[in-house]
Amino acid sequence: MSADVERERWELRSGEGVGPLKFEMSPAEVADALLVSGPLVGVGGSYEQEDFPDGVKAFYDAGKLACVALDAVTGPQVFLAGFPLAGSDPVQGHQFLLDHAAEHGNWILYTPDESLSLTDLGLLLRSQRVGKACLTLTVDLDLTADQFAA
Repeated sequence: MSADVERERWELRSGEGVGPLKFEMSPAEVADALLVSGPLVGVGGSYEQEDFPDGVKAFYDAGKLACVALDAVTGPQVFLAGFPLAGSDPVQGHQFLLDHAAEHGNWILYTPDESLSLTDLGLLLRSQRVGKACLTLTVDLDLTADQFAA
């Protein structure tokens, strides 16, 4: 996605997915939803991973979509309650999530790299260095608080 093209706008749907992607989709369904001719070749790791154009990464567990990661600059802009999660200032993003958690009773988890997760929403907000700036990127996980505790 180039700088002169407006980013796609995706809404986070708690426990369901983000934008056109729904958890439990097959790689072919994900490719179809992203308007790509077919699944891309994945890379290794504990999850199967596919890197799609425009800053979208899909992670699969047992052949089903389990996680979506979006690049802070080139990925779609994801909103939660009207707040832009991807590409924002990390301090503002963390404060928004803390306020959202306090208002809605969400479970909070800090990861070892100081990323913030609202586990019951399946959302992990990480930072990405872009030149001299640091921006947020969104990782939408199909996880519940029970799975984090396991």
